[in-house]
Amino acid sequence: MKKLLSCLFAALFVLSSCNKDDVIEVDSQTAPRITLDSENAVYTIKSGRELTISPTYENADKALYVWKIDGKVVGTQPALTVCEQTVGELFVLLQVSNRYGTASEELRVDVVELEIPTISLPVPEKGYTILVGSPLTLKPSVIDTSIPTTCTWSVNGKEVSSEKEFTFDASEAGDYTLEFATRNEDGEDSKEFGVKVCTIDEMPFGWTFDQTVFNLSAGRRIRLMPFDITNAFDASYTWSVNGKQVQQSSDPVYIFSESAEGTYTVKVEMKNSYLTVPQELTVNVCPAEGRYYRAGSPASSKDWNKVYEFLAAPGQFVNERYDVTTMDAACAYAESQMKLNTYVSLGAFGGYLVVGFDHSIENDGGYNIGVSGNSFDGSSEPGIVWVMQDENGDGLPNDTWYELKGSEYGKPETTQDYAVTYYRPRAAGMEVQWTDNKGASGSVDYLSQFHTQDYYYPAWVEADSYTLRGTCLKANNYDQSGNGSYWVNPAYDWGYADNFSPIDRLTDDPNSGAGVNANHFRISDAVTFDGKPAGLKYIDFVKVQTGIQAKSGWLGEISTEVFGVFDYNMTKKK
Repeated sequence: MKKLLSCLFAALFVLSSCNKDDVIEVDSQTAPRITLDSENAVYTIKSGRELTISPTYENADKALYVWKIDGKVVGTQPALTVCEQTVGELFVLLQVSNRYGTASEELRVDVVELEIPTISLPVPEKGYTILVGSPLTLKPSVIDTSIPTTCTWSVNGKEVSSEKEFTFDASEAGDYTLEFATRNEDGEDSKEFGVKVCTIDEMPFGWTFDQTVFNLSAGRRIRLMPFDITNAFDASYTWSVNGKQVQQSSDPVYIFSESAEGTYTVKVEMKNSYLTVPQELTVNVCPAEGRYYRAGSPASSKDWNKVYEFLAAPGQFVNERYDVTTMDAACAYAESQMKLNTYVSLGAFGGYLVVGFDHSIENDGGYNIGVSGNSFDGSSEPGIVWVMQDENGDGLPNDTWYELKGSEYGKPETTQDYAVTYYRPRAAGMEVQWTDNKGASGSVDYLSQFHTQDYYYPAWVEADSYTLRGTCLKANNYDQSGNGSYWVNPAYDWGYADNFSPIDRLTDDPNSGAGVNANHFRISDAVTFDGKPAGLKYIDFVKVQTGIQAKSGWLGEISTEVFGVFDYNMTKKK
């Protein structure tokens, strides 16, 4: 203790001798102190934009500043300006040193996407063609942003509206250029297209043939007809078979019923007061039913053995956890899913899956086919089931499809030959817009809270739009809660896949756990184009197709899920 006191007195003596004013002074200089200009040490910057980080400092006279990102020195000044293109996180270390020590702070910079107001607007490849005085209503979709966005419509360079939706109506014929533009502080987007306004004699005729080659067994009839006819006016349709005229009328439908085997050239010519348009078709009349029947054997599998086609409509499960860019790869994906007894989602209306078997499935008058889904009480997503015989014997599903009628078949509210065209979104995270052949339009919503893949538009569809056609049931889903929180998708009586039917599930199990369960189908319910019994003795291929165009609020689109397809005859015989 004495030694310690003597040292202290000595120190005081030295200090006092150095202080000419006889005041004791202790050196107050210490290590630097840093105060960031962000409370949580996290900064946000948009891609390609500059951000300056300007902390405040204490005891920083003559200090050295070092900023590091990933161990690399990026700055030696008190402030740091960051500009980064790549979206993601940057981890920054700031060190400030003087001769008394070093202070450091770790901070994070979150680089986020620019919120550019990207436009999606379905426009025909060659623009619109409309009749003088016919209004054209345009409803673009603009990606949601958190910052104010303006919209403008221009016609021939002149601004005509600042609303998002716009109705164009021209009283004079001619070519018009329309542009829709969006702008905000992050960027802008625009869509320009042409509109040709015609007099009645200038309106172009249009029709669609889904196929030009048809196969059917001898003794059967087939309906030949164009779809999506536009601007026919006073059209007359003349049909000929192998050069011989067989029908001329205003009805575009011809029922082909030649019974002799062979290849027939069928021509149809549309003629109105303004033009003539021809189309040639080929019909192959194949051997009578039974020639290509494939009997089962003890080695036959009850389950499907190949997926021939898988073309989903857009939907929240499309492209999720699988990345395919061709039809072959899509079929391989569907096969791998069903082999694991896992679902294949068909997406919104029209999405479909085609499977075959290693034998023909016989029609014994009862239930013959099973399709597995995951329906439960209040959650039905009905799929239409179609069947086909291999009528030409080539082992491919390129013959005639027959719908298996269900409880809604033939009702006024059920729409046959319903077609929907889906359009590729222009940016990730956008809804998929659609139009139908009844003049309606809508969208498949993007559900960012559940399914975050960039696009719900199938990646294996190369075109910017595609059309799916089939039978559409009237939607019966509803919001039971009244506030959008609880949606119900009730079952239809019978005859549909992924449907909680009280009849064709053949069980009273409530399936409260949403497990895999099957609907069962009778080949004897197959009908021809005009609703008559097809009378098929067996089938070789099955197609399951989403049969409804509806969405249930936050749950998204109603989409049929398929876990498998099987020969129920082999199950019920055991």
